[in-house]
Formats: sequence, structure tokens, C-alpha cells
Amino acid sequence: MEQPVTIGRATRSSSGPAPEAVDALVGEALTARVTLDEDGAVTGWNAGAEELLGYPAGQVTGRRAADLLAEPIPLRGGMPALAGLPRWNGDVALRHRDGRTLTVRILAHHRPPGSRAPAWLIVSALPGPGPGSGLEEQLVAWSFAQSPCCAMALYDTRLRLRRANADMERATALTEEEMRGLRVSEIIDDDSGERAERAMARVLTTGEPEYEENFLRAPGELHEHAWSLFMSVLRDPRDAAVRGVCLAAHDMTEQFWARKRLQLIAEAGRRIGTTLDVTRTAQELADVTVPELADFVSVDLLATLEDLPKPPGRTVPAEGPLLLRRTALRSRIPGAPEAVVAAGAVDAYPAGSAPYESLRTGQPVLHAPDDPAFAAWLARDAARSARYRAFGIHSVMSVPLVARGTTLGVAYFVRHHNTEVFRHDDLVLAGELTARAAVSIDNARRYTRERDTAVMLQRSLLPQRLPRQAAVEVASRYLPAGGHAGVGGDWFDVIPLSGARVALVVGDVVGHGLHASATMGRLRTAVRTLADIDLPCDELLTHLDDLVARLNTEDEGGETGGPAPPPAFAGAPDPASKTSADVGATCLYAVYDPVSRRCCFSAAGHPRPAVVSPDGAVDLIALAAGPPLGVGGLPYEATQVELPEGSLLALYTNGLIETGDHDLDAGADRLRRALARPAASLDALCDAVLADLLPPRPADDVALLLARTRALHGDRVATWSVPSDPSAVAQARKDVVAQLERWGLSDAVFVTELVASELVTNAIRHAEPPVRLRLIHDTSLICEVSDGGSTAPHLRRARSYDEGGRGLLLVAQLTERWGTRQTATGKTIWAEQPLTRA
Repeated sequence: MEQPVTIGRATRSSSGPAPEAVDALVGEALTARVTLDEDGAVTGWNAGAEELLGYPAGQVTGRRAADLLAEPIPLRGGMPALAGLPRWNGDVALRHRDGRTLTVRILAHHRPPGSRAPAWLIVSALPGPGPGSGLEEQLVAWSFAQSPCCAMALYDTRLRLRRANADMERATALTEEEMRGLRVSEIIDDDSGERAERAMARVLTTGEPEYEENFLRAPGELHEHAWSLFMSVLRDPRDAAVRGVCLAAHDMTEQFWARKRLQLIAEAGRRIGTTLDVTRTAQELADVTVPELADFVSVDLLATLEDLPKPPGRTVPAEGPLLLRRTALRSRIPGAPEAVVAAGAVDAYPAGSAPYESLRTGQPVLHAPDDPAFAAWLARDAARSARYRAFGIHSVMSVPLVARGTTLGVAYFVRHHNTEVFRHDDLVLAGELTARAAVSIDNARRYTRERDTAVMLQRSLLPQRLPRQAAVEVASRYLPAGGHAGVGGDWFDVIPLSGARVALVVGDVVGHGLHASATMGRLRTAVRTLADIDLPCDELLTHLDDLVARLNTEDEGGETGGPAPPPAFAGAPDPASKTSADVGATCLYAVYDPVSRRCCFSAAGHPRPAVVSPDGAVDLIALAAGPPLGVGGLPYEATQVELPEGSLLALYTNGLIETGDHDLDAGADRLRRALARPAASLDALCDAVLADLLPPRPADDVALLLARTRALHGDRVATWSVPSDPSAVAQARKDVVAQLERWGLSDAVFVTELVASELVTNAIRHAEPPVRLRLIHDTSLICEVSDGGSTAPHLRRARSYDEGGRGLLLVAQLTERWGTRQTATGKTIWAEQPLTRA
């Protein structure tokens, strides 16, 4: 009979008991143990083997193991054929030393080649006490009652408890005697007990095992436990009749909460940082953690966060107070009644307060209302202390928001509905979630700063106010892109030209950000410079195309003036099969003449302008297609259109009509419908068009320029053909004086007569006929002389004894502006002077 073993008190060590102590404990001689090499020769023979077969070790070692077999079996390498398996077991017939044949059950382990141990280990247990000895039954009874692995209970077919082990007693805080004869739903008086009982009933009915997860908090327990329940029937082995149900419950609280924490971290990774908006990101942190982690959460960022340098580092004052702005909050109670500070408000936290200490140390901190320092802070804040008492707040965590060494603020976690206090694992989880949110908030802050800088640059490069001119009535809008795209390179401009004309420009630089804004500024300046020398529409775009090509070469690090690759435009022509460049743009340039009411258009890869006639019809002007700026090698063409007085021109960038939910054609149709609607003013029409065509956060920036045409009628323009004879100058002066008298501009007679005389004289002497004189009475008085020559005059200073050479100098001194422009038949020299009377 087995003797009981007394285990004394031992000191735990990493190495465990000595091998000799283990051998003495297990009884080495109770097992026949034999080792063989790969050839099947015996290399080891213990006392148990000698007890089993009667051979001493000296007579067996070195012999073939097959010699001990009483009956032959298939062998491979001296052992039974295993087909490469690492283990074999079965009954073999062995010959005892006294000649008897013994049938022995053996277990053979094959060691892998190259190991230091023998190739085969063969073991067989020596005969012991039989099944009727009673020890097995006692072990089974003891294992059920004392099992440390799980809580177990046995129920009869009426689902009445018959037996419960010690773990079940601890789980329910009841003894077996107190539970015997009761149902599960009577022992555990909540939903978990009823669910378990229903599952046990299904087990009795179907005979199939059931698995379920339940939560239980025993009386006196501080924390709720998660249990995995496994229920199966108990059958009588004699007739297989169902005699009861076994319920085994494993406490999986730690695994359950570890899984919940992983799920919350995964959910936070999916939901936090979906936008580049600081407030939205802070709110996402609060939304994710309530109620899964806390009952109330607030995210407070430093009030001076927008003014922090890069990188700001820690900005906690040494002696307080600390100013924090409540950026986001969330409560499991609608309306967040626990909040002392409303969203958007700034509050001061003195030294010693929970947020201050958390930011000062840079570490998450657990607080309880009875902590001395925490209680002292609450005592100084009556409103906060009253709310803590009213809601029964019993546990608080303050976790700093720190990203890339930058302190951004603090997240505040509160529990009052959940009766469990925050533990260290909760603090670690809150730190992980807050760290993720801090990186997203910092990204949003940096993006917002860069975007604000780009928008500021963009707006500073756009016209601050549209210039005063009489050719058109104008209104404009610029709308930066929302979301991740950021500000782009869209621009518009209104440029007064000579002869009362006006240039209307809309352009779009490829890309977003500061680089696009800076490129836009360079192109806008170039357009104004080229427009100032009165280049025709198509020639201006040709010069602008050359400029973009040079910018591409500079961006690629090449020499200025070398061959430039084209910009990256979808669908842009590629005649030279060049590679894409960093700079590209589209542009629409239009020049309107209120005297002739004709408008000249030229486009470089830009959407067609829309025109609304005085009767309300809306059309897109058919322009000659031109490549985007920077492609090079293809010409630009001009399109002349005569516009009735009061026509409305709409120039825009592609962001207005091209969005994610429709293409350009659909966008153009929507634009036509929006322009056809009546509006009180051009400004109101601009707002209506943007509202009709754009989503709340457009994916691309938009520039829109509306211009209603005016006309200078014949009573405001006077034209004379001048014979190519010097004597005709006197008549030209008389005609000018007479016209000014009719217009009531007698104050301008002296200067205008002198200017007209000088310009007409120069045209007759140095140019070719026909010579034409024109006066335009607009917001200023313009005098123009056109001739058939192509040589442009230039201003020079005459020497003291020169008889001529002072004409243009006088014109420049007496007028506000003067210049020359080339025409299809020659050139025009013009001079403009302000009017003192209307």
C-alpha cells in the first residue's frame, strides 16, 4: 500500500530539488527503464528492469534487445518499425531469465539523431496494486474536492446541486452543505444564474456539452469575476443513462480583461486620429474611453497650445497656475453633468492639483478623493468638491498628453457609476490610449499650423482689394480646401490695361501647401508684369509657359534655360515624351475692351469660362484648347468673342466643378443652373454658386471671379483719322479742344492738347500711315495715337542744344501713365491723366 508523503516547508529556488531527491521521491525501481543505441544494443539497464526480467545489468548491457524477445516482431534498426514516428507503444512478449514468457506493455521514445542521449528510451511500469485497492477512488474523490484548477459542481437530473468542490464554495461564498439541493438560479440570484440553468437544461435534453461566459461577484468581493462555464452530462457506464450534469467553471478574469483591453486599443487605433483636427481628435479619445474605461473623461489642452514654438517641450510653470482649455468631454450620463468646466472654457489649475502634478511629472497618476494631496486640492475648489460628493466620484486618473517630447495637455478619467476603482492595469491602458491620441493631436496641431501659414501666404498673395476700373463690375471668392488636402495654388486677378480695357485672370497651380502657394505668387506676379506691357492673350501665355518650364528646371537642380520637363497633368499632351516635373499650372487669361465690347480669351489647360447673356441664357465659351503651362512645344491661340453690355463672365478653377461625386461635365451643368438663378448682387451670386456646387469641406481649393461687362458708348469716345501731313497737327489740336469742351473737361485742355500734338507729330514724322487719334472719357482721360509702324518709341533725355527729343519726356511728365502696345496693324501710343471733374 502506498505510504503518505509529508511535504515539509521548502525554500523556493530557480533550480528546484536536487536530482537525488527526485529519484528518492518517485522510486526509480518502480519502472523498468532501458536505453538502446540506433543498432538496438542495450546501453542502459536499471534496477526496475532487473526486477522485471531477472537479468542483472552486467549480463544485458551490450547485447541486442531482440535477444530478449520471446516472440519475433517486425524490426527496423533493432526496434519495431515506426515509419519515422518519435514514439511507439504496445505489448511485447519478453523472456524472463528463468525461462518464463512475460507479456509486458512498453512505451518507447526515439531521441533525434545528434542528441547526447541514447537513441531509444524504453520504459515499463512494474505491476502494482490492482484496481480494487481503493486508492484510485480516494484520489478521484480528493481531486474533485480539492482541485485547484477550476470550480466544479455536480447536479442531478432535477438540476439540484449534489456536490461542490472547494473552489466552487469560494466562488459562491457558500459551503457545499448550504448549496446542496438548490438550483443554480437559487444559488446565484441574477441573470448569470438563470442563463447557466437554461444551458444545463439543454445539456440534459440534447446530451451535448454547452459553453458559456458569465460574470459573478461574490459577497465580500471587490471585483467582478469573469467565468467560462463548461457543462456536460454524467452517464452511468453500465447502461449509458444520464444521471446528472457536471458544471466546471474556470476563473478567466485576467484573460478576459486583457482581451477587453486589447479590443479597446484596437478600437482606439481605428477611431482616434481620423481627421487632422485637434478638437475632433480630442473628442475621439473621450468617445472611445466612455463607458468602456471611465464614466467621465475630459481632454484639456494647454491654453497656449496654438502659440507653442516648435518643438515647445514642457511648458508647465514652476509655481502654477496651469491654464488648460477644455477641448473635449464625454460622460455616460447625457449632458456631462459632472463637468465643472464647460467645453471651450479655460480653467486655472494650481500647483498640487491633479492635472498640474501629472503634467509636472510627465507620468500618469492614480488619485482617490481620500488621498491627502488630492483632498487638499478639492477642499480649495468648492464647486469641484460639491460635484465629487454629488456623483460619488471615487477614483480618478490624470494622464498627460505628450507627443515627440511636447506636452500638449492632460486627459482626466473619472469613475462613479462603475464601482470598481481604477487599478494599475487601467492606468497603463489609459496611458497607451492617451499616447496614441497625443500623437494624432500633435499631427493635427502641426498640420493646422502649416495650413494656417499656407492660407495666410495664399491670401496675402491674392488681391487684397480689386482695382478701380470702369470696364467691368467684379466680385470674387477664394475658398481653401478642407480635410487633408490643405491650401492649394488657385488664384485670380483683375488688371487694368490701357485704353480702358481690363484683364481677367484665373489660374491653378498643381499641388497643395506652401510650395503651391509660393509658386502661385510667382506666376501671378509674372502675369501682372506681362500684362503691363500689353502683350496679346496668346503671347502672354506663351511667355508664362516658358517661365514655368524654367521653374521646372530650377526645381530639378538643372541649369536655368535648359530643357524643362512637362508638369504632371492627367491627360495632358506629351509631345516630347518627357518626364513629369514639380511645377505645373493651368491659366485662363481674358482681356475685355468696353469700347468695342469684345473680349479676347486664351486658355492653358484651364476649364472654359461661362457667359450669362442679358436675357439669362448661360453658355460655356468654346475656346481653342491649349496645353497646361510648362508642357512646352504647343502653341496657344486666342478666341475673340463680342459680348453685349451687361453680360456676366464666370471664370473659375476646376475645384468648383470637379468633385468626388461627379465629373467635369456634370459639374459644368450644375454651374450653368447656379448662374442662371437671379441674385441681388454679384457677391450674393458668388455665395450662391459656392453653396450649390461645393460640399462643406471641398477636396480642392476654389477660385471664382464674376465680371459683369459695361460699355463705353460713342458719346464717351472720339476718334479721328489724321492725314500723314505735318500741317494736320493743328487740326488735330482743334478737334481735341472742341471734344474736351463738349465733355466739360476744360481743365484738361492744356495738357491734352500738348500730349495729342506731340504724339501725332511723332507718328507723322517717324511712323507709317494710317494715323488715328482717339480720346476716351472714362474714370480718367486717355489719349491714344495709332499708326502702322511696328517700332516702339523709347524715352530719352535731350541734351541742352538738341532741337528735338523732348516730346515723350513732356508726355511722361504731364500725364499719370503712358505706354505703347502692339496691334495687328501696327502700334498704339497712349497717355492717361486723372480727371479733376466728372
